[in-house]
Amino acid sequence: ARVPLRVARVRWRGLAALSLLFSVQIGLLNLGTQHTLAARATVLTCTYPVFLALFAHYLLPGDRLTLTKIAGLVLALFGVALVFRDALFLLDTRYLAGDLLTLCSGMLLGLRQVVLKRMVAGLHPYTVLFWQATLSLPQFAAVGLLTERAGPWALSVPVVGAVAYLGLVVAGFCFMVNVSLMRRHRASVLGAFGFATPVFGVLLSGLLLGEPLSPVLLVSMVLVGLGIVVVNWQRG
Repeated sequence: ARVPLRVARVRWRGLAALSLLFSVQIGLLNLGTQHTLAARATVLTCTYPVFLALFAHYLLPGDRLTLTKIAGLVLALFGVALVFRDALFLLDTRYLAGDLLTLCSGMLLGLRQVVLKRMVAGLHPYTVLFWQATLSLPQFAAVGLLTERAGPWALSVPVVGAVAYLGLVVAGFCFMVNVSLMRRHRASVLGAFGFATPVFGVLLSGLLLGEPLSPVLLVSMVLVGLGIVVVNWQRG
């Protein structure tokens, strides 16, 4: 079926706000990761389901916090914390600025998921995704021109492959699946699956890069799985 790209005038304010939220969230993430460790950035970014559940409680009718949902979120968050337990205890103030920026990015990611949920209630999910990306491109370009140093361009197979992966898989396929699911399911329930991101990242690093898989990692994956089950639990 053809995806409609024309939207009513009343929708443009919401789409503009969504694109600005997207640009700021990605900008804070990129800036934050330059001033902290990757492990710390991953943990802090993956706090977004907590913020998502909090924002959904106040902004999405019928998506309220419950004791069961809170218990599931805590279980999953503890599982993520176990994966990066060493990084969490590195209380070095030189990472403080990067940590705060990355945490703010995680908070805005949670808020963006809630805004997406509200937008897809009245628009086709792919229409929302198209305008989010299209309206944010000039913002990214403007920031790039202001902050990036001029230098020679060097294209290589890894660079082209990375850009293609981010464009086609992440910003294409994954975003389309995400907005489609947002139309059918509660935002806070979908957000709980975000806790699995760092666990799968470490697991794939073991499979693809030969890094050791510790017993702590296995325990963390169990906790994340239990957290997702608890968040999705509905009493009959």
